[in-house]
Amino acid sequence: MKVTVVGAGNVGATCADVLAYREIANEVILVDIKEGVAEGKALDIWQKAPINLYDTRTIGVTNDYNKTAGSDVVVITSGLPRKPGMTRDDLIETNAGIVKSVTEQVIKHSPEAIIVIVSNPLDVMTYQAHITSKLPRTKVIGMAGILDTARYRAFLAEELNVSPKDIQAVLMGGHGDTMVPLPRYTTVAGIPVTELINKDKLDAIIERTKFGGGELVKLMGTSAWYAPGSAAAQMVEAIVRDQKRVFPVCIKLDGEYGINDCYLGVPVVLGKNGVEKVIELDLNEGEKAMLEDSRQHVKEVMSVLERLS
Repeated sequence: MKVTVVGAGNVGATCADVLAYREIANEVILVDIKEGVAEGKALDIWQKAPINLYDTRTIGVTNDYNKTAGSDVVVITSGLPRKPGMTRDDLIETNAGIVKSVTEQVIKHSPEAIIVIVSNPLDVMTYQAHITSKLPRTKVIGMAGILDTARYRAFLAEELNVSPKDIQAVLMGGHGDTMVPLPRYTTVAGIPVTELINKDKLDAIIERTKFGGGELVKLMGTSAWYAPGSAAAQMVEAIVRDQKRVFPVCIKLDGEYGINDCYLGVPVVLGKNGVEKVIELDLNEGEKAMLEDSRQHVKEVMSVLERLS
């Protein structure tokens, strides 16, 4: 199996490192536009193979997509962070152009690949990659839900003083402060979390989760990379190994939850064909209202891309 990661920044390099360390693919190609960066990071990952005992070969290239040909999965992390003075429209236009260009190269060299988007704004960049690639919606998906649920579960584990391994949770909607947490579907070793924590503390954890990315930016002056990179690698693993894992991922909805033509995070079964099934939960009225609010926010951002196009 062959996996390509486009973008050798912190997130892309972490993703490639996890893929190699866990031997998820035989070969991982790391691509970047900056001369020497992908080559150096890939070489560094390869040189620790004898220490950590893995066989995955990591290769870095500068803008040479010929090396990526025949990839089974491609992870796209390319894009710029929002800079001072940049409007939201500026950011969308810049990153959409980058994602469009990368996707065209990906499809040219790996037309059968499943594409995982990590670039931000996540929902609209998944939209851009989908319309550019012309692949089925099940093969162009965005990584956000796994990261958001990981943050949620980590905060709960800390509060309850239990292992994060025993916490399962579902989040839906857009990536960011309009995400839709579902406490009804959050459990600790099968026990509903609502039986273990009071509502005020749970609400505080949910709010912290919604702004989890911003908390890290305030602390470090830059966005996170260990958790996002690992989350993307987990999606790749589920696809490559046909694990049929149930994860929240961003996908174009075609009637599920009564929503059409919008890219939202929903629980799916992830396997060798990408999204094997979209799982429709029986939401209550409050949850439906939150999902609708998230849908409206994402559609507004999508409309920016449509207008720019």
